[in-house]
Amino acid sequence: MTKYLSLKILVLALAAAPFCPAEVEEGFVSIFDGKTFTGWKPALENTNTWKIEDGAFVTRGNRCHLYYVGDSKPFKNFELKVDVMTAPNSNGGIYFHTKYQENSWPKYGFETQVNNTHSDWKKTGSLYDVVNVPGSPARDNEWWTQHIIVQGNKVTLKVNNTIIFEYTEPAGAQPGRAFTRKLDEGTFALQAHDPKSVVRYKNIRVKRLD
Repeated sequence: MTKYLSLKILVLALAAAPFCPAEVEEGFVSIFDGKTFTGWKPALENTNTWKIEDGAFVTRGNRCHLYYVGDSKPFKNFELKVDVMTAPNSNGGIYFHTKYQENSWPKYGFETQVNNTHSDWKKTGSLYDVVNVPGSPARDNEWWTQHIIVQGNKVTLKVNNTIIFEYTEPAGAQPGRAFTRKLDEGTFALQAHDPKSVVRYKNIRVKRLD
């Protein structure tokens, strides 16, 4: 009887505990506590755009990018997982190999698109302006997991465990003039695109592959 009661208490405790993917995914570390902006820094424009609601970063306002600054060591080879949900007609993005900027669109790194029904034809799962996906594999008002894997000169993008693309950067690839789209190293950033776009990002976890 005592063993039964102990097991029942344990089951109830586990059911009541908040789910944290980083705790059950080997090697992953959570980089957002779901409560504060600790480790994250917004650009200096439109700083009131970002909110925290129900354990998620939420975009509600004009353009502003939110950068991860919680680790001084840059990320080169890694796996990043972010749970995302969009309201209809919303646009957002998840950047990697980027650098903190006080304003404007991030000049450095790559953006993985977050957009199911916004007017921009480049949809969720695109590596923006590098590998463009015309149809979204995700749906508005439903959570999905955007999984970015960077290893050497290869980028793999998954949505809910389905591979959307595998991109291998060609030898001799040039950074570009307006935007530096070349694999290197850096940090992560989340995008608030415009006042009409409401995007939620939560359960942000990363695993280094160095």
